[in-house]
Amino acid sequence: MNKSQIRKKILKIRKQNAYKSSEIKFQNIFKLFKKNKFLGKILGGYYPYNNEVNTINILEKFERQNYKISLPKIKDNSQMDFFHWSTKDPLSINKYGIPEPTSEKIIFPDILLVPIVAFDQYNNRVGYGGGFYDRYIVKRKKIITIGLAYSFQKIAKLPVNKHDIKLDYIVTDKEN
Repeated sequence: MNKSQIRKKILKIRKQNAYKSSEIKFQNIFKLFKKNKFLGKILGGYYPYNNEVNTINILEKFERQNYKISLPKIKDNSQMDFFHWSTKDPLSINKYGIPEPTSEKIIFPDILLVPIVAFDQYNNRVGYGGGFYDRYIVKRKKIITIGLAYSFQKIAKLPVNKHDIKLDYIVTDKEN
């Protein structure tokens, strides 16, 4: 299967499982932080969209642990930047229907939570196909990337090309 076929198949499965899916436990992510001694305190998150892993509770708990939270804003040319956001702050809806922070304060995350459509055992991921995260990760070379996905989004092996960036870690509802 090519990426487009994989994307279509997994998004359909994710939609069918939207109300059955278990959550990723904050403790599983936080254990990963402690075990690997992630020192950065600026976390790039994302607002869940299209039945993605719900990150809101996770971001709230990191905020309580004194992490600075940021969310992406989409720019032209398939680019994005991260802006300061607190779970108490308002959001606006972008042209894709995704909530974004209203803040104008750009923040450079040390650690980035990455949404996933599909992934494999080699930490490769498929997103929605826009390349936003791959471009951002390349631009911000020293950033720790943690993909969040449901275990059913894992497939044997993804087709990859030179623009695809492998994630450092993937945490699911079943394992990390």
